[in-house]
Amino acid sequence: MTILEDQFAGKTAPSVKPQKARGTAPAFFSAWDLHSYYGESYIVQGVSFDVREGEILALLGRNGAGKTSTLRTIARMDDPNLTHGEIWLDHQPLHDMKSYQASRVGVGLVPEDRRIIPGLTVQENLELSQIAEPKGWSIDRIYDHFPRLAERRLQEAVTLSGGEQQMLAVARILARDIKLFLLDEPYEGLAPVIVQEIERILEGVKELGITTIIVEQNAIAALHLADRAVILDMGEVVFDGTAQEVLDNAELRQEYLAI
Repeated sequence: MTILEDQFAGKTAPSVKPQKARGTAPAFFSAWDLHSYYGESYIVQGVSFDVREGEILALLGRNGAGKTSTLRTIARMDDPNLTHGEIWLDHQPLHDMKSYQASRVGVGLVPEDRRIIPGLTVQENLELSQIAEPKGWSIDRIYDHFPRLAERRLQEAVTLSGGEQQMLAVARILARDIKLFLLDEPYEGLAPVIVQEIERILEGVKELGITTIIVEQNAIAALHLADRAVILDMGEVVFDGTAQEVLDNAELRQEYLAI
């Protein structure tokens, strides 16, 4: 019995059964049977999926499905607490690491609140991200790709607009030598015109071939960007397939994404 089949043992099967789309390429990133808790609250309940190198995976689900918790588990944040399971990135075990160790081996997380450092300029936020090895893009290269940040390099970063802060949060990750890019709700709270600008930036990230997992409530936007999709429901995987399959399946979207 597969992990996905085991998850539905003894349960009423959903109208759209989970599907796999592993392909023939080896996994660059793997999450296996992850179980995570906030205190006594059981949030991530046996989540498993793979991501191939250079692939963008959309991690989707309704509010409370466990998306952000799964992303934080992968990034090895203190909360939620991983109690069981394995996380592998490019043959390295992340499950035994703290967040700072995972960062050093190439995990870059842009959290939902962006974590822009107050009291520092745009330039200083970028410089701080490169205070330790390994470094990624040079700051000059970042400014070439983010001209709006270049214009505001001496401005205190927390005074930037929401869209500009999101650009800075993405740029800080690119300033590191990353192998896995984790994005939590990059479009949240942004005006439609700014969402389009962030989408263009993420398309550029995609062209660079950076392996990415994106959590986004705007599922359609995420699906148009992604190669594959994993859908969570109540902390469990209920679908694992291509992004196009989700776009083409109205029943699946309505049941698990309400769109």
